[in-house]
Amino acid sequence: MATIKSYTDLEQSKVLAKLLSLESADAWWVALNWQETEYYVEIKQDGINQPKKAIPCWSLAALLDILPDGTDIVKDKSDTENEKYMCTVGVKYDIISTFGNNPVDACVDMIIKLHEQKLL
Repeated sequence: MATIKSYTDLEQSKVLAKLLSLESADAWWVALNWQETEYYVEIKQDGINQPKKAIPCWSLAALLDILPDGTDIVKDKSDTENEKYMCTVGVKYDIISTFGNNPVDACVDMIIKLHEQKLL
């Protein structure tokens, strides 16, 4: 069974921070030490400012809010040995699909793809 991933990982968060509004993030990666070698996820709360050197982080729910209405995420049944997820978006007269090991990865890939095509 696949591990459940609730938030973008550190590398995904760094990429998305360059593409998306930082206000769309619903959490932060916060460094545990001054060397910034270990991090933990902190959920945003009203009235609490972003910690210094924190990196914005997105949950699956936040990613779905960014994607266009009608976005679907389903388990890909074509590969029975590897559990994969497919994210599909209908754009104009086309359907765009991305795949990931979990729904978060599939959504991140879709956001990057839509951004590259200037559709987001």
